[in-house]
Amino acid sequence: MDSNGPESWLIDVDFEQPPQVDLRTDRAHSARVYDYLLGGKTNFPADREVGDQVLADLPAARAGAAAARAVMHRMVRRLAGQHGVRQFLDVGTGIPTAPNLHEIAQEVDPACRVVYVDNDPIVLAHSRALLSSTPEGRTAYVEGDLRDPGKFLADPGVAATLDLSEPVALTLINIVHFLSDEAAHPPVRELLEALPAGSFLALSAGTADNAPEAALRGARRYREAGIEVYPRSRAEVEGFFAGLELDDPGVVLINRWHPELGEPTAQDEAEVSVYGGLARKP
Repeated sequence: MDSNGPESWLIDVDFEQPPQVDLRTDRAHSARVYDYLLGGKTNFPADREVGDQVLADLPAARAGAAAARAVMHRMVRRLAGQHGVRQFLDVGTGIPTAPNLHEIAQEVDPACRVVYVDNDPIVLAHSRALLSSTPEGRTAYVEGDLRDPGKFLADPGVAATLDLSEPVALTLINIVHFLSDEAAHPPVRELLEALPAGSFLALSAGTADNAPEAALRGARRYREAGIEVYPRSRAEVEGFFAGLELDDPGVVLINRWHPELGEPTAQDEAEVSVYGGLARKP
């Protein structure tokens, strides 16, 4: 979508002036802490304080964040290139960081369509980067929360961008570990039920399997800042893919998921305390 074209109504933001919303910069937000760990600039003292505390307990957190970003790129390229997916629903988008998901997908096919969903108002403030689609494709940004999929699925921006009668890739990268099983599994199932056969789930989630003490200390730092974190075992992450057809190599540490030649990788497995996988809805 051309953000200056007829579909520009999908998000009513004056990009010359920041939208008048409360960015709640006085408290840490998981998306902004993640941005800080990635070396981004869209974060605030509260976010950096938590990030520094996490790094003190879990120095590998930066490597883990970079690996999660890299695996998202690889998953999207595989979805578009090998599986022929042309529609993406990215929930828990986070701060725009180039290249964004639609840029990766549209490198494969400029006609790819993407809906981004996030509940952090600062993502809305920076959403212009998420709307820079090719003329052949389309992108939209929808404010929403993974815990309430029915609300954002009903947003007109979704219907205007995605055809839910055709396969869609649902991407949940580094988001479900901020929710308990009771809060995470029902909405993930609801989203998958809303998508047709042939759709995919791409998911990554933090784990304490590799470096239990350090990972649990890092999770405690998040909780002290009011951000709940639930590291999961490999079997628990596999539970999100129940009833789906897992793509090779299944649920693995994300540095082992189709690593690409020349891509920077962690030297120590303990530096990547994140599992990931990709699966098709039969």
